[in-house]
Amino acid sequence: MHHRLRKKALLYMVAGYLLFLALGVPTMSQATTRDTDGPSKMIAKEIKNGVTPAEYPRPIKIFLAGDVMTGRGIDQILPHPGDPVIYESYMKDARGYVKIAEEVNGPIGYPVSYSYIWGDALKEFSQEAPDIRIINLETSVTRSDDYWKSKGINYRMHPGNIYSFTAAGIDVCSLANNHVMDWGYSGLLETLETIKQADIKIAGAGRDLFQARAPAMTEIPGKGRVIVFALGHGSSGIPSSWRATENRPGINLVRDLNTESLREIRDQIRTVKRKNDIIVVSIHWGSNWGYNIPRKHRNFAHGLIDEAGVDIIHGHSSHHVKAIEVYRHKLILYGCGDFLNDYEGISGHEEFRGDLALMYFATVDPTTGKLLALHMTPTRTRRFQITRASRNDAVWLTDTLNKEGISFGVQIKLTKDNRLRLKWK
Repeated sequence: MHHRLRKKALLYMVAGYLLFLALGVPTMSQATTRDTDGPSKMIAKEIKNGVTPAEYPRPIKIFLAGDVMTGRGIDQILPHPGDPVIYESYMKDARGYVKIAEEVNGPIGYPVSYSYIWGDALKEFSQEAPDIRIINLETSVTRSDDYWKSKGINYRMHPGNIYSFTAAGIDVCSLANNHVMDWGYSGLLETLETIKQADIKIAGAGRDLFQARAPAMTEIPGKGRVIVFALGHGSSGIPSSWRATENRPGINLVRDLNTESLREIRDQIRTVKRKNDIIVVSIHWGSNWGYNIPRKHRNFAHGLIDEAGVDIIHGHSSHHVKAIEVYRHKLILYGCGDFLNDYEGISGHEEFRGDLALMYFATVDPTTGKLLALHMTPTRTRRFQITRASRNDAVWLTDTLNKEGISFGVQIKLTKDNRLRLKWK
């Protein structure tokens, strides 16, 4: 009797194992690290609990980049260059920045196509196939001549060049930064309208406080929604007068990184969040140079996750990449660096390698908001175009991020194909 039961049990085990193989669930011997096979492990767990793969939302891949500054010199090489007049102590004509870049790396041969500035990034988009592409657009898109006189540096791109963003398939622009209002309220309003007409979503700026706080919501068919809230902080150099009010255009500028701000953001998220939503907070904070992460910033990032239910913190303002943290399985990018700018050939702060950047591809479980994987592609700007970084440059980025990531418990691995992968505890 016992022999027959053991034989029957063995048959069930074999049948179960074959079923698992048919469903593509990895065996224990196939288990790998958290940053590569997270989705498969979680699906296996759900199958065990009686949920089939068809019922399980597929992971969402999100592209994130730091500051995209397409004004001044970059605007001048695009098909519709705006008025080159600028009001800087260093430069009075935006074409001067083109000349500096050409002196360092050779002729650009402009006007260029709308897609030119993205260079190798377009191939990466095709290969990685992110579900959504999010950037911080740190440029006013306007013909306005009403420059903000106390700023010193004023970025603007001609509205006709907005097609460069559609050429890259950009889905969401965070606008809560310290350059979007460089050309006054009229410049901001034209920026908002131009981006809207290009069918690109906006977060962080608006005609009033209600619009400035409103998130950008994107439905990913068969997966869930990605909801982006954007806000700025004075530590990045945003004038307090740029804060949107109930009857004045502006940006979503938080007064302080404190409990009150966390509660306001939490309440805003609760009004829109539903099942399978991934919440991203895109925040412009901190100084342009330096790797230090202020304790106040780290506490606020943790509070956004603990109190407000945020899944990804997309930090920017620094001109170079900064530390990465995974806190309670949620991704925190403290500073993504400049993805594209016209600083080529300008001396100063060379030790930070502001010419290097990363394309961040985060894979997230929509049912929990947990990070499953983070892959990064190193890039370098040359002739106002994004190019793949060399092996030596990729090694430099890897070493820098590992040095800064020690206290955060993360490690960066450089792959044979010159890409970076995040590992965390």
